[in-house]
This record gives sequence, structure tokens and C-alpha cells, in this order.
Amino acid sequence: MKYKISLLIPIIAAIFFLGGCQQKTEIQTGEGFIPVDGGNVWYQVVGKGDKTPILVLHGGPGAPGYYLKPLSALGEDRKIIFYHQLGCGKSDRNTDTTLMTVDHFVEELKTVVQYFGLKEFYLYGHSWGTMLGTDYILKYPQGIKAIMLSSPCISIPMWIKDADTLLTTLPDDIQNTIKINERKKTYGDSGYQKAIQVYYEHFIANKLPWSADIDSTLLQSGESYYYMWGPSEFTLTGSLKTYNRTNRLGEINVPTLFIAGEHDEARPATVKYYQSLVPGAKFEVIKGAAHLTMQDKPAENNKVIRDFINILEKK
Repeated sequence: MKYKISLLIPIIAAIFFLGGCQQKTEIQTGEGFIPVDGGNVWYQVVGKGDKTPILVLHGGPGAPGYYLKPLSALGEDRKIIFYHQLGCGKSDRNTDTTLMTVDHFVEELKTVVQYFGLKEFYLYGHSWGTMLGTDYILKYPQGIKAIMLSSPCISIPMWIKDADTLLTTLPDDIQNTIKINERKKTYGDSGYQKAIQVYYEHFIANKLPWSADIDSTLLQSGESYYYMWGPSEFTLTGSLKTYNRTNRLGEINVPTLFIAGEHDEARPATVKYYQSLVPGAKFEVIKGAAHLTMQDKPAENNKVIRDFINILEKK
């Protein structure tokens, strides 16, 4: 009898071990830092309840997610995880350009997922965050229950074409100032900066005056924006200028939601094209909003996200 019990001990232990591995890790609210390649990234967890959490990817590159704060309202029954990517906001600063790559930020995101022990989660990306989110799900699809791509930039060639179209809608003097300074590469010129602001108030965030969260985002942006993107939203000189994943969107096989503002620099017609490339994807336009839909129309933006998730969770 003693012999038979001894045989059962490792079996019983294995059952308890496997059961423990299947238990859902409790995500604690609060903030802290996560060690990643190149330094530490800051995170904040808000919300309550134990429904599937949402992991949020900010834009830029290097534009810390203060402006995404309205998404916190989605935390009535789940945790919302925000973090500042390396080099911006409350995360460690970085001047090493070898770390300013899509591959680096994909691996950094993987580290964040592992830190929280996320077995199942929703992935939300905004602007550059949609590029990061797309590359992440193509490489590491495990655990992603659905993906939300807000004001996406999936094709730089299409982004540039859209920007050129939007620039033609601005007053002639603004267009001329931009053309002259871009030809001279005098991006720091005060007239150029004022012209940029006009474009931004039309197509980035049209609810004026801008919130303190947008101001904080701009003031604490990182060097990766200039290295990977360029001097403005409509002028790309950085390493991302050839980025295009439209030929791989069909590989995404989880529920997908595309969002765009009515007056978004990510033009709705282009975002609708992206939607057509992802089987079964949904697309919503936030009326009256520009690129920062969560700032211009926070209630409407959150409703679109909440409705999308509620449908998934009722199945």
C-alpha cells in the first residue's frame, strides 16, 4: 500500500502544478517600472474587475500616452494597462538609435506582456501604436483575444498620399510656408512651426484649447520620433518611411476593430481599405473627431470600443 501511494505522489503534485499554471494572474492597479532592453519603462494599471484586460500602445513613435487617459473610463470591469515606450514620458530616456527600431519595440512589448503574465488580453494601438501592434500580432499572436487599431498607419506610402491631399485643403499661405521650408529643410523655422500647428489643429486634435494631457505628450516626447519618423506628421525622413504591412493584414485571424476620426489624418477612406484586408474586421468612424479621437470625442470613442468588446464577450 505504501508503495502505491508513493507512485501517486508525483501524479498528484503534477495535477496541482498544472492547475496552478492555469490560474489567472491577478493584475494589480498602480504604477511602476519594467526592465527592458536599454532601460526601464514606466507603466500604470487602472480599472477594476477581472474581465479580459486591455493593453494600450501609444503613438509617436515616442509620444507618451498621457493623451490616452480618456481610455481609463473603459476600466469599469477590467484592467487597462498603459506604458510609456522606452525613450519618452516617464520611461528612461534613450539616445541609442540601435534601440529605435520596430523590432526593438516589438520585443519590448513582449517583455511587458510577460511581466504581467497576460494569458489573454485585448491589444489596442493608436497611430504608431497600430504599426507596433500589427508587427507584434504577426510575430506573437498568442493570447491576443482581439486587436483594436485606432487611426492606423499601416502603409507609409498611403499615409504620405493622404497627407498631401489634406495639405491642399489648408490656406495658400500655410501651404507655401510648408513648401518653402521643406525645400530648404529649415524645419525649425518659426513660420514652419506655426504652419504645422494649423495642420495639427485641423487633423490631429480639433477640440480647442488642447488638454494638458496633449501638452504633456508633446513636452515629453522622445528622440525616436525624429529618428524613426521625421520633423512633422506629414514629412517623413526617418527609418519608418518604407513601412508597409498591407500585404500581411490578411494574416490577422482575431476579431479586429479599425477606428478613425471623421477629420483624421489617417483618412477614413484609407482605414476602410485596411479593414477590407482583414477577414471579418469592423470599422467605425468617430464623427467630428480628428486623429486623437479619444481627446476630441472621448465618450463616443469609448462607446465604440466598449460595444466591440461587449459583443465579443457575449459570444
